[in-house]
Parts: sequence; C-alpha cells; structure tokens
Amino acid sequence: MRCQVWNVIELNLSSSCLHGLLNSKSNIFSLQNLRFLDLSNNHFSGQILSSLGNFSSLTTLDLSENHFSGQIPSSLGNLLHLTSLDLTDNNFVGDIPTSLGNLSHLTLLLLGANNLVGEIPFSLGNLSHLTDLTLCENDLAGEIPSSFENLSHLTNLDLSQNNLVGEIPSFFGSFNQLVSLAVEENEFTGNFLLILLNLTNLSDLSLSRNQFTGTLPPNMSSLSNLVLFYADANAFTGTIPSSLLNIPSLSCFDLSDNQLNGNIEFGNISSSLSDLLLGNNNFRGSIHKSISKLVNLYTLDLSHFNTQGSINFSIFSDLKLLVDLHLSHLNTTTTIDLNTFLSSFKSLDTLDLSGNHISAINKSSVSNPVTTARPGLGLTNPLLLSRFNLSGCGVTEFPEFLRTQQTMEILDISNNKINGQVPGWLWTLPTLDYVNLSNNTFTGFQRLMVPSSWQPSMNYFSGANNNFTGNLPAFICAFTLQALHLRKNHLSGVFPENISESLKSLDVGHNQLVGKLPRSLVRISSLEVLNVENNKINDTFPFWLSSLEELQVLVLRSNAFHGPMQQTRFPNLRIIDVSHNHFNGTLPSDFFVNWTVMFLLGENEDQFNGEYMGTSYYSDSIVVMNKGLEMEMVRILKIFTSVDFSRNKFEGEIPKSIGLLKELHVLNLSSNTFTGHIPSSMGKLRELESLDVAQNKLSGDIPQDLGDLSYLAYMNFSHNQLVGPLPGGTQFLTQNCSSFEENAGHFGPSLEKVCDIHGKTMQESEMPGSEEDEEEVISWIAATIGFIPGIAFGLMMGYILVCYKPEWFMNVFGKNKSRSTSSTTR
Repeated sequence: MRCQVWNVIELNLSSSCLHGLLNSKSNIFSLQNLRFLDLSNNHFSGQILSSLGNFSSLTTLDLSENHFSGQIPSSLGNLLHLTSLDLTDNNFVGDIPTSLGNLSHLTLLLLGANNLVGEIPFSLGNLSHLTDLTLCENDLAGEIPSSFENLSHLTNLDLSQNNLVGEIPSFFGSFNQLVSLAVEENEFTGNFLLILLNLTNLSDLSLSRNQFTGTLPPNMSSLSNLVLFYADANAFTGTIPSSLLNIPSLSCFDLSDNQLNGNIEFGNISSSLSDLLLGNNNFRGSIHKSISKLVNLYTLDLSHFNTQGSINFSIFSDLKLLVDLHLSHLNTTTTIDLNTFLSSFKSLDTLDLSGNHISAINKSSVSNPVTTARPGLGLTNPLLLSRFNLSGCGVTEFPEFLRTQQTMEILDISNNKINGQVPGWLWTLPTLDYVNLSNNTFTGFQRLMVPSSWQPSMNYFSGANNNFTGNLPAFICAFTLQALHLRKNHLSGVFPENISESLKSLDVGHNQLVGKLPRSLVRISSLEVLNVENNKINDTFPFWLSSLEELQVLVLRSNAFHGPMQQTRFPNLRIIDVSHNHFNGTLPSDFFVNWTVMFLLGENEDQFNGEYMGTSYYSDSIVVMNKGLEMEMVRILKIFTSVDFSRNKFEGEIPKSIGLLKELHVLNLSSNTFTGHIPSSMGKLRELESLDVAQNKLSGDIPQDLGDLSYLAYMNFSHNQLVGPLPGGTQFLTQNCSSFEENAGHFGPSLEKVCDIHGKTMQESEMPGSEEDEEEVISWIAATIGFIPGIAFGLMMGYILVCYKPEWFMNVFGKNKSRSTSSTTR
C-alpha cells in the first residue's frame, strides 16, 4: 500500500489468498484516488461491478488469475488515464467492450484465457500507444480489423487459440518494433511470410495449426534475431531455405506436419539449435551424417522422413544431450542393437522408432543393463526412458532391456510379431502408466512375482488381437486401470468378480467368455464403454447397469442374452447394440423416455464436434451396422449415436417414444417380429442417417414425415406387410428398389421412380400381358434359328475329330485342356 496526503493511491494485494465477491460495500470502492490496483492471483469470483469505472485516477488495473465471470463492464472505458489493463485468466464471457477503444493512453491490454466471443472491436485500433496486446485463448471470430494498422508501436501481439479467419494484413510488415507474434491455432490462410522479412527485431514467431500455404521465402535470414519459429500443422510446400536454418540465434524450429519436400543439408544448421522438428512432411533421401554436428539438440523429430533404404543409427550417437528422439516411419530396414544405441545418450527420455522394419534387436541382460557415462565422476548410471514406441517394426522378441527401465511410463510395442508369454517382470516397473501389446501373437502371461498387496499405477492396458488363452487375467483386471482392452483373443471362462473400479473403458469382445456379467460391474461408477460382443455370455438384459450414469456405449451383440427388456434409465447412453441375441417380448411404448442424452446432445454439438471418446493416449473403437454395412469405427465421435436391436425376437409395436431420440444417427430394428404401424414419431428423428426395419411384420403406410428427414441416406423397409405410397422427398427417390421389396401393397409415383417401372404399378408389372407373350415367342424363334445351325456345325466337327484329329486342334483343346476342365468341375 502507498499513500499520499492521507489518500491511498496504490494497493497491491496480489497473491494474498483472498476470495469472495467484489461488492459495492467493499472498502476498495471508498479509495477513489487509487492510481494502482493489483488483485491478481487470488480467488475472487463473481462479476465486476460497473462502479469500478469510477476510479478516474487509475493508471494500472490488474485482476488477472482470478475467477471473475460475466461480461467485462463497458464502464472500464471511462478510466481515461489507464495505461495497463490485465484481465487475463478469468471466466469473462461476451464481447470485448468497444468502449475500451477510449483508453488512448493504454500501452498494455491483456485479455487472454477467458471465454470472450464475437469479433475484435474496430475501436481497439484507436489504442495507438499499445505495445502489448494479448487476446489469446478465447473464442473470438472474424478477421483482424483494418484499424490495427494504427498499432505501429506493438512489440508483443498474441492472437493465438481463437477462431480468427482470413489473411494476415499486409500492414503487419510495418510493425518494425515487433518482437513476438503469435497467431497459432486459428483459421488464417494465405502466405504472409514475405511481409515479415523487414521485421528484424522479431524473436518469436508462432504460426502453428492454421491453413497457411505457399513456399518459404529464400531470404528469411533477414530475420536475424529469430529465436523461436513454430509453423507446424499448416500447408507449406517446397523446400526449406538453407538461410532460415542458418540464423545464428535460432533455437527452436518446428515445421512438422506440412507438405515440404526435397532434402536437407544438416551441416549448415545453426549450432545453437536445441529443438528441430521436421516430421510428417514429404522429405526424401538419406539423413546425412552431418546431423551429428547438432550437438546441442534436445529434441529431434524426423518422423516420416522417406530415407528409401537402410539407415545407420550410429549417426545420432553424437547427439548426447537428446531428450526426445522421434525416428518413426523412415521407410527403412535396419538392424539395431538397442543396448549399444541407447548407451550413447545421457538424458534420453523419449524414443520413437515405430513404423520401421527392424530386423534384429540384441537382448541386454539384467547383469549388463544399458548405462551411460556421468561426466566428471567416472561412473555409469542406467539410462532410464519414460516413453518408448516400437510399434509396427516387425520385431519377434520382447525387448529385454526394458527390465531395467524403472521410470518407464508409456510403452508401445504393438503391431509386431512377438510371441510367447508376457514377462512377469513387466508389471514390476513402478511408474508404468500405458502399455500397448496389441496385434502380436502373445499366448499368455508369466506368473506375477510380486506381493499380493502390490498395486501398479497403470492406467491403460491393451492386449487386443493376440492369442491369449485361459481366463481373463485376474491380476490385470484388479489393476487401477482406466482402460482395459483384450478384444479378439481366445480367452474363456467367466468374468472375474474383482475388476478395477476406476475403469472408463472395458472391451473384451470377440473371445469365448461364458456365464453371466458380474454384478460387480455396477460398482464402476466411471464406466463409459462396455463391450462384450461375440462371446458366449448367457444372461438376461443387465438393467442394473442403468445406475452407471457415465455409461455411453453398451455393446452386447452376438452372445446368448435372452428374455425381455424393460424400461431402463440410461441418461448418457449414446450407442447401444444388443443385436444377434435372443431377447424377446414387447418394448413398452415409453421405453426410450429416459435416454435423455439422445434428446439433448445437439445442444452441446459445438462443444463435442470433432472430439472423440478416449484420451490423448488411447481411443475406443466399435463395429456398427450402419447403412447396411458393418463398419469399424476406430475412434468414436462424441456426437455419434446408434441403436441396434436387430436379429432378436422382439414383438409387438415399435415404441412411440423412439421419436424422442432427436439426435439419433443410426436405427436398426430389422429381423425381429415387430407388428403394427411404423410410428409417425420417427419423423422427428431429424439427425437420422440410417434406418433399417426390414424383415418384421410391420403393416400400414410408411409415415410421410420420413420424407422430410434430409440426412436419411439409407433405409430398408423390405420383407414386411407395408402398403400405400412411398413418401416423397429426395432421400426416398435415391434408394435401391430392394429397400422396398416383398411389400405387396406398395404403389405410387415414388415407387415407380425408385424401381424404374415406367408408369406401371408393381402389381401391373407382375401381370402377364400380350406384350410379354410376344417377346416370349420372338425369343423362341431366335433360339431355334441359332440352335439348328449349331447342331449341324457340331456334327461336322465331330466327324473331323474322329477321322483326322488335326494337330493344331489337339494342341489347343486336347489332353491338357480336358484335364483342366475335369479338375475345375471337381
């Protein structure tokens, strides 16, 4: 606190663990002569009162890192002496007030990490003294205002992580004092790098994850003070100018995930470079041994560098400071001794060799672990990795060096040819969090040699697509896992009762499990995905799972489930597949009334659009019958919904409550014995893309409202007792005629167009007419005309064969031909 003539003019309460609301009764509002107010890094919440705009002498206002919410008061535009305004990292919503453009003395405006929306106000261009402007991590849209041309004193501009569009304006080339420019994670387009070449003070340039195109200018060395250059995940093409990599100050360089090509001469790269990321481009050619000169590298990513041949991994052995090394998918075949290779590094933490064909891996023994020298001590310590990816390398042996990796967190050796048993020592690695052994030929698990009270910290295990036999491994089921995937093995027996209660995803489909689902599953309150398809489980419908409020995917298909299905409450269920079982009975008319997420999912569509189930390190997958085909979804979109009750013995009417599922994409009720009319409420399924009610006993008309479902791309009404005209609408007219077959009562213009009946109804086309009789006579006449000469020709050729056996004929159609024919007929 600072006072002047009995007036408080400065109040700094930052990082004071304060909380609560700023209301009109707060003592702060009595300090009308305040010039400096800092309440940052506390726990204040609620809205900012408009009376804050009455501090007419205020020059600095910092409310950052709190929990303030609501809209930014427009009254802040009355603080005409303000030079610094920081509202970063709160929960402010709504538009940026245009009144902030009145703060003509402002040099610092920081509004990042909020939930602000709308376009950037044109009025901010009035702040001609601004040096720092941060609007990052909001939901701002639109283009950069042309009024920003007036902000010629900017040194730091951060517009990253918004939804901004358009091209970067050319006047950015006149921001001569700019030191840092960040526009990553927007939707900017075009190629504006040329306009930046005069910004010689530029140190940090971040363009990542936009839609920038074009080539990199050859004279980028004019950015002589550049330290950080991030331009990954764009669409840049052409080659990397050698002048760019030669900038002496350059430390971090990321052009991964673009469309760059050509070769790279690593020998001319700046020796100060610590991070070089060039993965996922179209580079071709060998990786030159000159890369060994980059001795200060901490991170190197050359993934998908098409080496077109073998590579000697020893060229990386001089890069002893490497922490992260990514060499996946180099299109190479090589032999590598992991023990020798790893001993070259001092601090290597992440190693990705996936997607290469590694023909041999030498084992290291426990008595001779991978070690690395410690300079100055003359000692050696084991090299300890945290992340190791050897997926898809064709290796046949379990990497033995892993036995000593006591800090291993993420291990992926999937998609190889490793057989035998999973070693018991694997589970003793204390920090193991993610293990992926899928798509190998493992047959079992070695005995776990640890105390019964021991619990690993593992969150994810996948042993899918192997040859595991016997019971589900009880010790793995008891781990504190979030995801357990063991689909497509030969596991048998019953479910163990003791299953991790922290699971979010459990997939044991395509095995030979028997018995009933264990009631202990009801204790897994976090369960989101349960997939037991293609087993031999014999049970009634697990209605008790409805207490799992997080359950989103339930797949029971192809088992021996039986009995009726009563009304259940599944508030978050989005995908259910109970097909190919023995369920029977009627479904109550209100059966779907509690499946509320499929009523309301569209309200959160913007939140979930483009997002998938799972986490950054694993994804859920299912097989769905969609549009008449079995489709494997290797990742499940959070907005996808499906109901499949096909191939059971359900009867009675289809529940009218089906019309409540407004967000349903796929509905399959085929191959049951449903009767009655198709509910007109189906016309409310506005998101429906696939509808299959074939092979039931449905009667009456197809509801005309179904013709208004604009997303309905596939439908099958065949093999029922439906009558009347087909609904109008483009979707019906584009269907195959087989979608309506075996419904003798269908007729009308739409059916004529679908089945190409040319003006005749189906009944008329089936009645024999004179025209058909005439065609039949003509056909017989034509056959007779061709038949008689054929007999004559055959008799003549037979006579020639018997009497003369010409050599050319026998060579072509003789003994060898007859053997071939007889073997074919067999």
